Amino acid sequence: MKFTKFLPYVGAVAIFALASIIYFHPLLKGEKLNQSDITQFTGMVKEINDFRADKNAEPYWTGASFSGMPAYQVSAYYPNDFVRVLDRILRFLPRPADYTFLYFLSFFVLMMALKVNWRLAILGSLAFGFSTYLIIIFGAGHNAKAHAIAYMPLVLAGLLWVFQKRYILGFLVTGVAMALEIYTNHPQMTYYLGFALIILGIVELIHAVKEKIIPTFIKQVVVILAAVLLGIGANSSRLMAMKEYADHSTRGKSELTINPDGTKKAASKGLDKAYITEYSYAKLETFNLFIPRFMGGGTVEKLGEDSNFFQTIEDKAGKSAAKEYSAQALTYWGDQNIVEAPAYIGAVIFFLFFLGIFLVKGRLKQWLVAATVFSILMSWGRNFDVLTNFFIDYFPLYNKFRAVSSIQIIAELCVPILGILALKQFFSSKISSDEKQDALKKAIYTFGGLIIVGFLLAHGFSTFEGIRDAQYKQLPGLTDAIISDRKSMLFMDTLRSLFLMILSAGVLWMLLKNKLKQGIAVIALTVFVLFDLISVDKKYVNEDDFKSARKIEKPFTASTADKMILQDKTHYRVGNFTVNPMNDGSTSYFHQSIGGYHAAKLGRYQELFDFQIAKNNMQVLNMLNTKYFIIGNDKGEKQSQLNPDANGNAWFVERVKVVGSANEEIQALDSLNTKKFAVYQKEASKESKISFPKEIDTTATIKLLKYDVTTLTYQSKTAKNQFAVFSEIYYKDGWNAYVDGKLTPHVRVNYVLRGMTIPAGEHIIEFKFEPKVIQQGKIISLSSYALLLLITAGGIFYNQKKTKMNV
Repeated sequence: MKFTKFLPYVGAVAIFALASIIYFHPLLKGEKLNQSDITQFTGMVKEINDFRADKNAEPYWTGASFSGMPAYQVSAYYPNDFVRVLDRILRFLPRPADYTFLYFLSFFVLMMALKVNWRLAILGSLAFGFSTYLIIIFGAGHNAKAHAIAYMPLVLAGLLWVFQKRYILGFLVTGVAMALEIYTNHPQMTYYLGFALIILGIVELIHAVKEKIIPTFIKQVVVILAAVLLGIGANSSRLMAMKEYADHSTRGKSELTINPDGTKKAASKGLDKAYITEYSYAKLETFNLFIPRFMGGGTVEKLGEDSNFFQTIEDKAGKSAAKEYSAQALTYWGDQNIVEAPAYIGAVIFFLFFLGIFLVKGRLKQWLVAATVFSILMSWGRNFDVLTNFFIDYFPLYNKFRAVSSIQIIAELCVPILGILALKQFFSSKISSDEKQDALKKAIYTFGGLIIVGFLLAHGFSTFEGIRDAQYKQLPGLTDAIISDRKSMLFMDTLRSLFLMILSAGVLWMLLKNKLKQGIAVIALTVFVLFDLISVDKKYVNEDDFKSARKIEKPFTASTADKMILQDKTHYRVGNFTVNPMNDGSTSYFHQSIGGYHAAKLGRYQELFDFQIAKNNMQVLNMLNTKYFIIGNDKGEKQSQLNPDANGNAWFVERVKVVGSANEEIQALDSLNTKKFAVYQKEASKESKISFPKEIDTTATIKLLKYDVTTLTYQSKTAKNQFAVFSEIYYKDGWNAYVDGKLTPHVRVNYVLRGMTIPAGEHIIEFKFEPKVIQQGKIISLSSYALLLLITAGGIFYNQKKTKMNV
């Protein structure tokens, strides 16, 4: 086989790498993208990285955030994680160009599975990878989401090869792709991919029934399920740890039946419906999929000097004020709280999608259209609550995820696929010129009409008022000015989409009339797509978002308050109340923080915050060993404040109050003197194992000898058995307690802490984090890799043997 046959594919990879680097060109100067979530993550992961560097091992726990939590969902490397090596090879470019490259490469493989010409495959890959939503998530730091999205097309490629009866290739690609997909550790995106796969399976089943090939369909499903299961199995440690943690997190079921204000809490096995649907697309907002600033773009946009907003401020307060405020104008007039940018798929590629509706035949089109419509309907969330509530109430795991608008990622994937399939058919000599012309006209009328209808609906039924406009009322005429600019943005972007559609249709029309060659047509459409998408992308993620690598890698500078606290070399916690503690990763960079930054905190800890810490319950802060507070002074500067009443690392209590429910336990903390008393929720399964000492030894002592993240060593000295409370978070699936090396039961007290009976005498008490899931998952992962390779090798051997026999 000649090497020249591979040149187009080598060229494609080079183009993808080049396109990724060019877009994020400050990477070439050693700069890095400033990502807000990653900045917070840097603080959250500092202790974990320090442990790795010092011990050359994984902690699987961090004490630096939320008073302690498993590191599974923060940062964790697992044994036998060979898929991580493969992912690192594929992501050889600097971040975030590496993810963009994966977008392109993965989609290109999907195009190969669909037997698309390499030129069109490159066009489709660029259209997918530069889709605005896929770029703007980098600005927010949603790297795991981008990572998961990048492998979606690869998973689809594997399935399609199976349905094409290329079983060995399909099995291997599906298994490896699914392993990579799950490795990205973004369950929500993988879950949404599952909907696309289910819809594809339903379409294939209907086809199998009509064609009476049910046995073949069953065989294909078995091959796919086997590959998927092995891909899942390869991530066993990760998934088992995730499942274990999820049950204890805010995504799990709460034992509480009351709210912090004492009112009755609605029963739920997952997240609250209002929280799930907080970010829902309005029905009208869907038009910004192909009219970029249909609803004003992002929450804030920069408006020029020719805008009504700028001129109004300039007239009232001068040019300097106009420049300041117009740089952060509230242009978005939808009802979502925050919008980084519109999820713009592109006018050109959406036009091609409509061309595909009229030109492409068969079950692939049925699947792509059905999946696109499904994702758009589901993205409406609370604005289409009949459908949304049905899925929340009855569809497994749907109530575990928030921001339902992000399910539009299915449309982000399906629209360019059908658009490129449309071009494949349009370029095919097997389709008559009349059929192409008819489809082209229908696409122009339908898509063009849809653009115009969207414009008319916005003007006919909308006030163009935003949810934050109240802050503009202090300056007369300013609200009217911003509304006028919003209308102008809608008008200009509507014309823009119509113009791009006409340009694209014109190219295809000239091709149809033999006035243009296919190669030129592909180049022209590629240019249109790149201009269409990149010109929008650059408004939201550009070179201004980059900073020096040093500032990104070490984003936090110790304040005077931090430096003063760091002089204390004992083990304690810090409460930073200059920010929302439950949405702050910066404090964890320097200290053991009572707060942190994570979407899935331990459920009981979140409840402790809502019920007690948010109400400034000092006894609860004391039991968490919050020795220092960071507060702001009159000048807005941070200052440290010593809390002399902190309970310390461990202490003996006089009595343990036994209650019968989680409600009673958390309410008992309202007035509990945590230095003298502890509260314990009675559990039938453990009751017989627990004995609370009744005699008090006022001379008893207990102290922390060593803190080592995963091992905490204490020394006790008592004349009688005593009950000790430890200012460490209770997590039954990992932490074991030992007294003089002997495994000893410990229990949860004070809603989140550890407690145990300490025998009389002098003893060494150790808490060790020894999660069983890691070792259990390690064996399953290795077995899954072995089976994936053995089955593939066996299939190849069988096919070769079968071929020889036929010869």
